[in-house]
Amino acid sequence: MSTTSEQLADLSATTLLRFATAGSVDDGKSTLVGRLLHDSKSVLADQLEAVEAASLSRGQDAPDLALLTDGLRAEREQGITIDVAYRYFATPRRRFILADTPGHVQYTRNMVTGASTAELAVVLVDARNGVVEQTRRHAAVAALLRVPHVVLAVNKMDLVDYAEPVFAAIAEEFTTYASELGVPEITAIPISALAGDNVVEPSANMDWYGGPTVLEHLETVPVSHDLTACHARFPVQYVIRPQTAEHPDYRGYAGQIAAGAFRVGEQVAVLPSGKTSTITAIDALGESVDIAWAPQSVTIRLADDIDISRGDLLAPAGDAPATTQDVVATVCHVADQPLAVGQRVLLKHTTRTVKAIVKDIPSRLTLDDLSQHPAPGQLVANDIGRVVVRTAEPLALDTYADSRRTGSFLLIDPADGTTLAAGMAGDAFASATAPVAAAQDEEGWDF
Repeated sequence: MSTTSEQLADLSATTLLRFATAGSVDDGKSTLVGRLLHDSKSVLADQLEAVEAASLSRGQDAPDLALLTDGLRAEREQGITIDVAYRYFATPRRRFILADTPGHVQYTRNMVTGASTAELAVVLVDARNGVVEQTRRHAAVAALLRVPHVVLAVNKMDLVDYAEPVFAAIAEEFTTYASELGVPEITAIPISALAGDNVVEPSANMDWYGGPTVLEHLETVPVSHDLTACHARFPVQYVIRPQTAEHPDYRGYAGQIAAGAFRVGEQVAVLPSGKTSTITAIDALGESVDIAWAPQSVTIRLADDIDISRGDLLAPAGDAPATTQDVVATVCHVADQPLAVGQRVLLKHTTRTVKAIVKDIPSRLTLDDLSQHPAPGQLVANDIGRVVVRTAEPLALDTYADSRRTGSFLLIDPADGTTLAAGMAGDAFASATAPVAAAQDEEGWDF
């Protein structure tokens, strides 16, 4: 079976939208998501019955739609969202994967997880409180993760008498702040998630607003899935050597295509070694294909026997990323323990994990005015800052601006495997730092 370029073009026009919700505690994220699911008729009857029963047991007269996403018992008892709740639903116009992320500052790390693959972020603001520190933090995370579309949902408009000046002031403040962060597109919508105003149906209480409802915007926002335009990248996950009588010389490199497309006959480079070869076959689901694209899992066979192992990266020979041992990046620190200069870490990039040392932390982002606090020495939980990391082995890193998949990485504690920080190669908010000279730490990690 072979797959043509025309089929690839058709598949790239998918109508799937991945989006995440974020906001401060009690801003109404879970209620908004529940309202979206309920009013778009994406809730099964037994789910709604369970929510109604749980609401009655808590003394509530009407169903608490937030319970559609706050499924963990601990969340229901505390009345807050702790984990990222994923929901899948569809309308006649589009399919959706939704990540309802936590609002409490303690769980900002979960917002990073939920928004890392999102094409759109819905940031909620309580109309009574306006833009607060956590609102700015979520806007900064959305900008850091290069989320291309941000919706400002000014919630609880019913509690401020649906006043247009209140909405206009909040929208102006947030838009100014997010624009300075580099968010490319911001859409502000006044809503009441509890009452259903401007969520799925237009509000009769805000005739001064002429824009789309939340669902209408989600259904119509342009989302690019042009897979053929991406830099093709294939991290090797496993080397297959069956050594059977039928295939005595079979050598295949298995993994998931991270970006772009690969074709039989194409010349590719193997990184970090830099050696080149030609793709002779691509196996997908037990059959040979002429072309494969992200995010398919395939096995690629090459014309030459090259020393390739897990963690190596295949890329088109004419479009391969440069390799480096000096990683300059912006990170969001997600662990309880600090990240300090001189600290030994593991850096995980796609399927490759290498030893590394934090050589410098040039600055930490101050969310109030977006200034850079110089030389903080360490980053603590939920800090966003710039780091310079020296790795023991070369890495084939794209910048995060070019590829969210191959430009991202994790910093891990080598002692217990705890994730310390989520990193984005290149500087999101400042100019690059000069490379750091090679070094060897006192315990013998060579760099």
